[in-house]
Formats: sequence, structure tokens, C-alpha cells
Amino acid sequence: MMDTEELLHQYRNLADLYAPAKAKREYLEEYKKSLLALLMKDAERNGATSNAAQERDARARGEYLEILDGLKAAIHEEEKLRYHMKATEIEIEIWRTRSANERFERKAYGA
Repeated sequence: MMDTEELLHQYRNLADLYAPAKAKREYLEEYKKSLLALLMKDAERNGATSNAAQERDARARGEYLEILDGLKAAIHEEEKLRYHMKATEIEIEIWRTRSANERFERKAYGA
């Protein structure tokens, strides 16, 4: 187990990586909606008259599928970092519990 300073340093580093990963995922989720709308307009210009046909055509386009692949990668990165941050938080809590136990034992036994 790492010492406290190393854990806190690791946590700060993970937070610095997590924030842009989360921002990228959020951006791609919003961009996906805009792209879908643009592709649906394009499908309408190409003769798709119903909303369902426009959406079907838009979701089948390569540009949309590329965004989905990018979103998949962004979610993977964000979740991986979130897991590592949570694991570091748990290690910090374990350290805090052990420290409290040691203080209690010293106080209880007069050490």
C-alpha cells in the first residue's frame, strides 16, 4: 500500500486525466445529436420524407458510425479513469481507518 502523499498525488493526477476524458465524452454525446439532425436533413433532401426514414438513413451513414466509435472509446477511457479514482479513494479510506485504529490502540494502551 502506498503512503498518503503518494495516494493523494495519484488521485490528483487521475483527476487531471479524468476531467478532459469526461468533457470529451459529454461533447461527443452532444455532437452526436447535432450530427444526427444534420444527417437527417441531408436524407430529407435526398428524398426521405418520413422522420423514421430520415433517421434510419442518418444512423446508417459512416459519419454517424464514426462518432459512435469515438463515443465508445471516450466512455471506455472515462470509466477506466473513474474506476482508478474510486480505487484510490478506497485506499485512502483504508489508510484513514488504519490510522484511526492505531490512534485508538495507542490511547487505549497508553503508548
